[in-house]
Amino acid sequence: MTSTEITRASVGLRSERGPVLLAVMLSIGLVAIDATILATAVPAIVGDLGGFTQFPWLFSAYLLAQAVSVPMYGKVADLIGRKPVMLVGIALFLSGSLMCGLAWSMTSLIVFRVVQGLGAGAVQPMGMTIVGDIYSLAERAKVQGYIASVWAISSVVGPTLGGVFVDYFSWRWIFFVNLPIGALAALVLVRRFHEDVERRSHRIDYLGAGLLATGGTLLLLGLLEGGQRWAWDSGTSVLLFTLGLVSLVLFALVERRAAEPVLPLWVMGNRTLIAANLAALVVGVLTLGLTSYVPVFAQGVLGHGAIVGGLALAAMTIGWPIAASISGRFYLTIGFRLTLLMGGAFAVAGAALLLPVDASSSVWALAGPCFVMGLGFGFVASPAVIAAQSTVSWQHRGVVTGTNMFARSLGSALGVAAFGAIANGVVREQLGHSAAGLEHVASGVLEPALHDVFLASAGLAVSLLLIGALMPNRIVEHDPSA
Repeated sequence: MTSTEITRASVGLRSERGPVLLAVMLSIGLVAIDATILATAVPAIVGDLGGFTQFPWLFSAYLLAQAVSVPMYGKVADLIGRKPVMLVGIALFLSGSLMCGLAWSMTSLIVFRVVQGLGAGAVQPMGMTIVGDIYSLAERAKVQGYIASVWAISSVVGPTLGGVFVDYFSWRWIFFVNLPIGALAALVLVRRFHEDVERRSHRIDYLGAGLLATGGTLLLLGLLEGGQRWAWDSGTSVLLFTLGLVSLVLFALVERRAAEPVLPLWVMGNRTLIAANLAALVVGVLTLGLTSYVPVFAQGVLGHGAIVGGLALAAMTIGWPIAASISGRFYLTIGFRLTLLMGGAFAVAGAALLLPVDASSSVWALAGPCFVMGLGFGFVASPAVIAAQSTVSWQHRGVVTGTNMFARSLGSALGVAAFGAIANGVVREQLGHSAAGLEHVASGVLEPALHDVFLASAGLAVSLLLIGALMPNRIVEHDPSA
């Protein structure tokens, strides 16, 4: 079937597979909205529960749980099927949401966010894996528009809905709202999603899973909190990174001999998968750089309020799904390598446009480059994961999808560490000491610090061109029935 024969009527929500696609969209929507809705409620949560010094862990604990669990879910899905893993993920996410809404202290809320994160670690990669299972490479060019629309809508609905709940109801409703959405998604999956899974005995790689979870947790914890709660050269940082690296080395040794490894080492040696995972890693770093520092620049340097700062960043979340939704037209015609190179070129152009932005610039001069970089990310991230999925059979699609999602999460953690170190280094040089928070730094000091962050982003964006060149231009899709 060629791309010209595929229409939205044959793959869209009204098609035979439409209910499953709708369930996937609702499930991914849970994770997508959560990424934007909570930030608007932090002041209200702190005002109600206290724990101002602890609230960053609302995000860190969730990210840790999500990132570390993703590879394990991917492997389990390849053993027993996507449906049970997706349903477990939805159940965990909804249980965590319910408990978050009933939380009585900041500590309890953080613990329940871990439960949410464990659910999100299954929902997002399983959603993408199910799409890879039920749609061909050509069909996914159309379906990607539906998935991208979820993120686009969530980027607008999330902050708005969060503000409405905080102003007119209670911050607890930002968690309760997940319950009917997730319940509907689970119901549709139970009734309409059917998969044929070969039932046989498996040798679960418990040791490998434990070492991967331990090593990943320690490294991510060190990256997320290093330079914040403790110094990079402190004993805590050294211990975390040392134990994390030792755990991952032991993990690699165990995987070489495991009968059914949780993360097969061949994933690290396949050219397409290497390019796809490197692309996800770099996109994760750059996305974090924009998310963290564009609003700070808009407020601290340009003098705008939080809403305007958020709108400047929203330009990226608009550009990304636009590019993702049309990327299929390009990789089906000009190929994956050229599509990724085009995305890299957009990312470099957007990063370059950020460099001349200064205190005299308008907010549009800040938002425009974010939009262009968002286009670049959409032309890189979506085709990369589709290329990875198309390279392997059903039995390995969960693993490669999970690995790609883990790479992006790891990139986000690296971005926190690298960009934070750059900005704080400039502030320390200017003031002679570190600042408690960049939002409290004078604009004359903040501007050069963030300019260096944007400069580093531009340099890193160039690497997307090198990664794009590594990606094969044409992918021979693995036989779906294999």
